Amino acid sequence: MRLVLKGLTLINPDQKLNSKSDLLIEDGKIKKIGDLTKEELKDAEILELEGKYCAPGFFDMHIHLREPGREDEETVVTGSNAAAAGGFTGVACMPNTDPTTDSAEVVRFIKEKAKNHLVDVFPIGAASVDRKGESLAPIAEMFDAGAVAFSDDGVAIKTASLLRSVMEYSLMYDAPIIEHCEDESLADGHMNEGETSTFLGLPGIPTVAEDLTVMRDIIMAEYTGARVHIAHISSKNAVDLVRQGKKKGIKVTAEVAPHHFTLSEESLKGYNTNFKMNPPLRTRDDVEAMIEGLKDGTIDCIASDHAPHSIEEKEMEFIYAPNGILGLETQIGLACTELLHKKHLTLDQLVEKMAVNPRKILNIEVPKIAEGENANLTIFDPNEIWTVDISKFKSKSKNSPFDKKLLTGKSVAVINNSQLYFEGNFRKI
Repeated sequence: MRLVLKGLTLINPDQKLNSKSDLLIEDGKIKKIGDLTKEELKDAEILELEGKYCAPGFFDMHIHLREPGREDEETVVTGSNAAAAGGFTGVACMPNTDPTTDSAEVVRFIKEKAKNHLVDVFPIGAASVDRKGESLAPIAEMFDAGAVAFSDDGVAIKTASLLRSVMEYSLMYDAPIIEHCEDESLADGHMNEGETSTFLGLPGIPTVAEDLTVMRDIIMAEYTGARVHIAHISSKNAVDLVRQGKKKGIKVTAEVAPHHFTLSEESLKGYNTNFKMNPPLRTRDDVEAMIEGLKDGTIDCIASDHAPHSIEEKEMEFIYAPNGILGLETQIGLACTELLHKKHLTLDQLVEKMAVNPRKILNIEVPKIAEGENANLTIFDPNEIWTVDISKFKSKSKNSPFDKKLLTGKSVAVINNSQLYFEGNFRKI
């Protein structure tokens, strides 16, 4: 099939590309960029995309697919469908599955489930066996099977001794260690600790629980020379610690989830469990620090921490409900609304943080928009106004605090692996 994309603005800061052009895609590859002849247009499907932008396929490096173990909440396929609907052609999935992704067998199982899908799925292996922090997981086996990073996500790597071993082992593969930064001895609450938690009568989690672990991990990365990536950063002090680490030349990177640059702890005043997450929503000062960290490059990328949960689990008393919200299908809208249109980030910076930097952190090749290259593209309209409707989500779960929220910016289509997702449907190209 021959597909023509007309009227696009092509944008890829990694190629210093920002120009308006038509694209001809044939057999899954970019055949031609530029003005097309009548012959080239003949018998081709033409998509009129005036005013839309075309970037390298967006990549979310922190999602939960729940399979194996909780297929009632999400599967590799439904999560990948949600990713495509949200504008992503690649994702990295966390290891807190059941059984844990701590072996080559589980890594291969996930890869096999994702086979032939438009969205590329890259498993992240557990750093310790069953994420218990007692013994090192078989990192070499998992890496050879396709794991791109290692993490005990959901908890921090338990001891400094084990963290050192994991980091030293990772050096052989130049694989990043992704850390959920939280000192468990301080983290037995249900929201950010402060005046609001006192007012609501809910046990709090202090920001120092995050800050202490971020500090430990950066110091250990400096000592070992390994790469550490701070997942879903949320506290002002943690951002400052990453900023200082980068200035010293330590190999530290960080991501922020959209809910941590859009929502504050004030959202919890209605005890809506869809606002319950870990790390918890922080203060307005922390939200401003996330935005500043994105602006000055301290925070390298945006990742959703897409965490599906069943309706039954979320419809519980606040302290018993699980942490986490969906993120794949609202991420572009929130980023455009809160960062692009409020002039915190340029379009180039947004593409860097959602397409380029995540892949560089995980040692995955960044797609090029060039003739002869495989078409791995996200087409989006930063100015499309739309209303979030969780009933239309491709995800199996519906736990989003953004239902009925008006957003500006939306994915139009994605192309990858000789497939197109457009207007709610997948098809071969």
